[in-house]
Amino acid sequence: MSEQYGNSGDAERQWREGAEREDLVLLDGFHALKHALRFGADVRLAVAEDPEAVRGLARELAPDVEAQVARLVRQAPLKGLVARVHPTGVAALAVRPGRAEGRARLEARPRSAPIVLLDNPRNLGNVGAVVRLAAGFGATGVLTRGDLDPWHPNVVRAGAGLHYATTVDRVELAALPPGPLYALDPEGEDIRALTLPDEALLAFGSERHGISPELRARADHLVSLPMRPQVSSYNLATSVAMTLFHWGGPKETA
Repeated sequence: MSEQYGNSGDAERQWREGAEREDLVLLDGFHALKHALRFGADVRLAVAEDPEAVRGLARELAPDVEAQVARLVRQAPLKGLVARVHPTGVAALAVRPGRAEGRARLEARPRSAPIVLLDNPRNLGNVGAVVRLAAGFGATGVLTRGDLDPWHPNVVRAGAGLHYATTVDRVELAALPPGPLYALDPEGEDIRALTLPDEALLAFGSERHGISPELRARADHLVSLPMRPQVSSYNLATSVAMTLFHWGGPKETA
């Protein structure tokens, strides 16, 4: 982690330089900073209008990372540095994890938890919500197909910094990690009759279009969620939550 630097002018200059780098990710708000630190993110700089208030949040809400927050946070005018100031009054820049390391985790066998695959998602906030769910359930990773960047600032914001708690990346169909592919589809078998293995890839389409024909053809199993007739669909994050809950959730640790 970086050491605390000097005055506000230095912090502002370093932020502007860092914000132009493609390998640095914006962490918007205290909870994003807290989660990123808990899961080993290389946070390079944190800025706040009132650094002492942010240190107070750390003492109250996250004493496990209080020392790191205290060392990192520096005073700077947030309104000139970020598009929207978070209510907690802090923002940070962290190194985006290397893709090779993440890919190695996805390819490793055996896996202890499924991978979530989002097929052509469209809503940035929904993808962030899925990352947050996947982190909470201990999923091996979240992969997206299509044009959406799963590390877009709005996705990271919605994920509350929990991109660092799992592996998040974009993938082509031909490069899917190994494992049986379970695709959510209204014509599939009722999920309540199935046991989802730890090594599964759980694929979800958009609310409007569902999974793409090419992914449907690739699937080893089609799976449906119970739903009342005449209800069109569940929200993407809701579908992921229901499926991960059915899988079983994080394993107990001693």
